[in-house]
Amino acid sequence: MDGENFRHIVRVAGVDLNGDRQLRWALTGIKGIGINFATMLCKVAGLDPYMKTGYLTDEQVKLIESILADPVSKGIPPWSVNRPKDYDTGRDVHLTTAKLVMAWREDVNRLRRVRAYRGIRHELGLPLRGQRTRSNFRHGQTLGVSRRKK
Repeated sequence: MDGENFRHIVRVAGVDLNGDRQLRWALTGIKGIGINFATMLCKVAGLDPYMKTGYLTDEQVKLIESILADPVSKGIPPWSVNRPKDYDTGRDVHLTTAKLVMAWREDVNRLRRVRAYRGIRHELGLPLRGQRTRSNFRHGQTLGVSRRKK
């Protein structure tokens, strides 16, 4: 590993990654990829997860991008993808960057359209998963205790 082939910025999946970081930590800079998925991605690609990202070759970057395009067929287990049994396609897919944000927005809009409980809670800006709301999730002017003047 010589200094000639080192790049300070490596572009993977449309995102600029820091070349000075370990590969598995640099991959977490891509929205939709966490540390566990990044480590699995490195193992499937046959790359050292602890290597500096700046030493990646163009072929290795293309290999990482091809695995990201269809991770289940390349050997990543289906339970680790962020959209198992996708609503539209029924396949296990892993979305990243803008596609992930768009899919999340479409899911919330679908819940609002069908007037599901979670969709209504999204509209009202309230918690979705059964948390208590007496003391938390308070915003606006209804904070604190108002006392009557004597």
